[in-house]
Amino acid sequence: MLGELVRGLSRATPARCEVCRAWPAAPVCAACLERFAPRRHRCPRCALALPDGVAQCGRCLREPPPLDACHAAVSYGYPWSGLVGRFKFGGEPGWADGFAALLLRDPAARALVAGARWLLPMPLSRERLAHRGFNQAHELARQLAPGRADPRLALRLVDTPAQASLDHAARQANVRGAFTLEPGRAAELRGQAVLLVDDVMTTGASLYALARVVRAAGAAAVSAIVLARTEDA
Repeated sequence: MLGELVRGLSRATPARCEVCRAWPAAPVCAACLERFAPRRHRCPRCALALPDGVAQCGRCLREPPPLDACHAAVSYGYPWSGLVGRFKFGGEPGWADGFAALLLRDPAARALVAGARWLLPMPLSRERLAHRGFNQAHELARQLAPGRADPRLALRLVDTPAQASLDHAARQANVRGAFTLEPGRAAELRGQAVLLVDDVMTTGASLYALARVVRAAGAAAVSAIVLARTEDA
């Protein structure tokens, strides 16, 4: 599996490790993957990293989220924060291939992808999509499951301020009413397993808001998969 992961990351450019600068190598070499992408025990509902032996995080016990499951490949920090920034803001969509391989190394992630009828990438507003040129969540979703990733089913109604600078309560308010489904297509989700896809999860506010919309349409199961999860929710 490590060999497949390195091959996946080698399809991004350039042909050297972007972390340790080893040459020649995949953009993230095998040694850096071993060091910076260890498997972590995580909350099954929100993917927050937990100590071994802790079944679920306190927040999910107090306020169960609208997700049946949530999986993250890595913790958001060095070197992933910089690489995600290049992917997201630097016009480098080629990273999606390797990031998908990083996600799919885990059997739990493969099961979520295999069991979903639809993969819904976190939608961008028209303004943000026009500025960025692509939706990074869609690039990731279509690498995970070609043919089942649909960027047109879920829509963002408003161009909300970026979540990064907001606290937990402000994030919740920021995305309230921000999402809907393409008119006339909501019935396609009824009775289906749906997997939401995003690049980074912090508090989960955006994913939870979208999950509630999908559940209201009658989806049988709603889960999420993200590349990176912050340590402090």
